[in-house]
Amino acid sequence: MAKKDSKENFFQNVYEVVQLIPAGRVTSYGAIASYLGAKGSARMVGWALIASHPMTNIPAHRVVNRVGMLTGSQYFDTPNAMQERLEQEGVRVEKGQVVEFDRLFWDPSKELL
Repeated sequence: MAKKDSKENFFQNVYEVVQLIPAGRVTSYGAIASYLGAKGSARMVGWALIASHPMTNIPAHRVVNRVGMLTGSQYFDTPNAMQERLEQEGVRVEKGQVVEFDRLFWDPSKELL
């Protein structure tokens, strides 16, 4: 059996963390990268989430940038899909940014001890 390359392993690790984000909470690309020991690899987390869109079990809509902006929204089925999914979970979004981001922020480094 062929060994998985490191990018594939990283993507799988991202998916495992994202699946643990509770409904109604959000985290950031950088927080996931830091938790995975790859601080500075926030963009790679973003690439993993773009690749996850065909997978229905990855709640990529719960991952935003470091200030709560829905920077990944253009990769969803429609321009408003990310916001709509968050709002279905009770997360308020105004002008493309999560309202009360600090209160709703889920830090995997603290939550997954």
